[in-house]
Amino acid sequence: MTAAPVSPVRADVVVEERTADGLAGSARAEILADEPVFAGHYPDFPIFPGVCVLECVRRAALDADPAAAPGVLAAVESARFAGAVYPGDTLHLALTWQRAGTAWRCKATATTSRGPAARVRLRFEPAGGAR
Repeated sequence: MTAAPVSPVRADVVVEERTADGLAGSARAEILADEPVFAGHYPDFPIFPGVCVLECVRRAALDADPAAAPGVLAAVESARFAGAVYPGDTLHLALTWQRAGTAWRCKATATTSRGPAARVRLRFEPAGGAR
């Protein structure tokens, strides 16, 4: 029996829309001041850690998956962080999907009201490692 994944992010990641074919969508996450990660990540100047931005993208990707389920996260192919995310920010996520053989690639941009926060590319493989 496999344990359910544990997320370091308390925020709800809400899919706001997706195209009929499921290959593009948007989501948002309200990053509240009571996020547990803020307690230890620069206590006098809290910044939402980059790994938590990646987690928001992963959760949005799984909730806004393409018509064929993407499977499980196999790799973070790239992550480029461009701006900080602070308590009280709304993280806006724009996602696009592309088939890559038996895998799915999800490209995402994350922004706040101040502008770009991150550009991420994730790869999902079929569950169970089937190819």
